[in-house]
Order: sequence, then C-alpha cells, then structure tokens
Amino acid sequence: MRTSIDLTLEHTKIAVDALSEASGLPKQRIKDAMNKGACWWTHKGKQVRLRKAKREIRAGTRLQLFYDDVVLGRKPENPDCLEDRGRYSVWFKPHGMLAQGSQWGDHCSLLRMAETELRRDSFLVHRLDADAAGLMLIAHDPKAAGALSQCFASRTITKEYQARVRGLLQAQDRLIDTPIDGKTAASRVTTLRTEEDDETSLLRVNIETGRKHQIRKHLAGIGHPIVGDRLYGQPASVSLQLLAVRLEYDCPLTRQRIRLCLPEHLNSLTKSDQGAPSD
Repeated sequence: MRTSIDLTLEHTKIAVDALSEASGLPKQRIKDAMNKGACWWTHKGKQVRLRKAKREIRAGTRLQLFYDDVVLGRKPENPDCLEDRGRYSVWFKPHGMLAQGSQWGDHCSLLRMAETELRRDSFLVHRLDADAAGLMLIAHDPKAAGALSQCFASRTITKEYQARVRGLLQAQDRLIDTPIDGKTAASRVTTLRTEEDDETSLLRVNIETGRKHQIRKHLAGIGHPIVGDRLYGQPASVSLQLLAVRLEYDCPLTRQRIRLCLPEHLNSLTKSDQGAPSD
C-alpha cells in the first residue's frame, strides 16, 4: 500500500488520531510510520519530521504522511561507527544504505541510525551513492557540519576509492576528465591488480570533483564499468563493487591533519573469497 496525506488541521488534535482519521490506517501503523520518519509537520515555519505520536497539534498546522508499506517494511543493515570524535563521527556505510532518508522514511539511512546509536543530533556532511559502501563523516552540531562540508566543497579533502571493474585495465595515474552534466569532472585511476581468471581489474580512484555518479560514469565511459553497476554496466550477482577507502584532510575543528582508512576487514574488494561477476 502506498498513499500520501496532506492536511491542515481545522481543530487541535493528537497527531496519531488526526493522521489515522485522514488515512483510514490503524493507529499502530501510523505510530510505526512516524517512528520511521514518514510523517512531517510545520514547526517554526519549517517542514520537519514528526515522530511523537501523542503530540498535540494545534489547529492550522499542516501535517503530511507518506506511507509506503514496502519502504517501511525494509530492514536496514547495521553500519559500523569506526570513530567517535565528539563533534563528528566516522562511519562505514554498507552497500544499499541511503546517506539520508527520503520523505517516505529515514529508518534505513545512515544519518538516522547514527542519531539513534549515539543519541545525538546528526547532520549530513557529504554523500555517498546508496549502491556504494565505505567511509562517511557525520557531524553532531550545525557548526561542525558546516565546517566539514566546506572541506568537501572547497576540494581540500583527499577522497580515495577502490573499484573492481570489468576487463583488464593497466593504468598509472590516468586522468579521466570527461565533463558530467556539462560540468568539469576529474578522476585519476591507478591499477592495483588484474584478475585474468574473471577478467576484472582492481583500481584505486582519486576524485578531484564530486559529480553525481562520477566514478561510475567515468569508468563506464572508458569501457570498464564497475562490477555490479546496474545503471552503467551489466547486472551481476554482487553489489556495486565501489568502496570509499580513504579520507584525508586538515580538520577545521582541531587544526590537525586527519587520515582515515577503511579497516581491512571491511574491504570486500581485497578479500580472497571475492566472487567472480556473473552476467
């Protein structure tokens, strides 16, 4: 079942009662949807998620419910908190997990899970494709979020990825600078090893810009799509073989040089039991 409700209350009501009456859904389902981030209200002039089922909502307030039982029924994978640095934390985001939620819910997003696990406000610093996995930073106050986000926006942060691609590619700091969506984009590729048995190559990729699907588009554009890339390559029995493995930057909060590397046990691309792609 998928439905959306948008109403402005004529009379003051309890949130769960108002949404249940408007949608025809049982209150327990409404409570579950609210807890998972599918309900919104106008609070102090902004549309924000409403999670408290018993909150009294005044007349004239706008309420929205985006109910999708498929989305709400999803079970999130558990991310790993690698470091808690106080004003921000370092996480491993698994394949398939959103960086942040949508209007239909946020219970399967890294941002919400960080907030729940650390019991702290959480703010997005940067993004990573839902299909990709690897290192992400989550800030825990607005000023930290702004300062760290500026590192990404100003391109002063080193972002290193590993990708397993189809075909045997030999490259040494190869620059790929094909524009993406009319904007400049630069990726540098170095081969770490090739696998003749399944005709794949493991690459190190450093990006100097952060366009949407930049690495995926650049590698597909030179004839070596990432294994598991359902958008720019071919279907495979494995998830997208793209990992964010290193972040290096001058921390604007501590003025120290920070170098974060993905722990080896979380790097599925270098494990000896890595499966071969299948068409």
